[in-house]
Amino acid sequence: MLLIGWWLLPITLFHLVPLSFSALSWRELLNAASRPDTASIFRIRWIRESINSLLPVAGVGGDFAGTRLAHLQGVPGAQAAASMVVDITVGAATQVMFVMAGMGLLLMRSGERSAHVVAYAVLTGAVVFLAAITAFLVLQHRGLFVGSAKFARRLLPEQWLTAFAAGASAIDDAVVAAYRAGRRILRANILRFIGWAAGAGEVWLVLQILGQPLGITDALILESLESGVRVAAFMVPGALGALEGSFVLFGSLFGLPAETALAIALSKRARELALGVPGLFFWHWIEGRYFLRSGEPRQAARTASGDVNLLPSLGDCR
Repeated sequence: MLLIGWWLLPITLFHLVPLSFSALSWRELLNAASRPDTASIFRIRWIRESINSLLPVAGVGGDFAGTRLAHLQGVPGAQAAASMVVDITVGAATQVMFVMAGMGLLLMRSGERSAHVVAYAVLTGAVVFLAAITAFLVLQHRGLFVGSAKFARRLLPEQWLTAFAAGASAIDDAVVAAYRAGRRILRANILRFIGWAAGAGEVWLVLQILGQPLGITDALILESLESGVRVAAFMVPGALGALEGSFVLFGSLFGLPAETALAIALSKRARELALGVPGLFFWHWIEGRYFLRSGEPRQAARTASGDVNLLPSLGDCR
């Protein structure tokens, strides 16, 4: 890590490339009429990733926050929730595709038994996860939110569910409408897959800085393997330990010393902190700004009269 030193800065900044592709993918899922500008979409995506990376929210808490932030930007609530559900599905499906592509490259690169064992294990997990995604997709087309509202009534007081139950049908309709926008869905999948693949650039940069003679294909394989581990360890906050162990294990397939493989993992941790901590503070600032605005007497009077727009604009957050 001392050898990497200040090279952590360009490695961290490079992550803005895959982050941008992820943001553009999600943007494709929003209707043009209410779609926020690209800069606002990028900032929301940055906050989503910061929350999912650094907080113990099972990798989805940031998506709930992203739904709220999109709504604060003027996106209708049902559309914001639907776009987030579809974006999660697109992200999961393209991630599995990326993992399987990496396994194909691994089998083409090496005929050793250890590579075949790893590929078999990862591909088995990918197939199981793909089946889960398919089931989730079917549920979305059969009234996921209406069904969830009906089930929740058995567990929670009715007054807690009134608002959700009222909008559940609208969210389900918006989800189905999003999937029917064929070209937009296709563009979203392509952009998201490119984003997953672009993440290999971080691994490649660290390898070059450490003087390892591995190419971009090897970096793609390592990144895909690491991505598969993150999928499997989604309940572990930040995949702590799993990420580091996976790089040490999979790095051995390429002859990487354990300390070099660990340096790759730690450079990713440094990047998560460097981008994630400011993202959490920015999220806190937006919510605090909204809270202060909504508490002003003048705004309260406008609310009472029905003429209200308390939603803060991310475009103003500078």
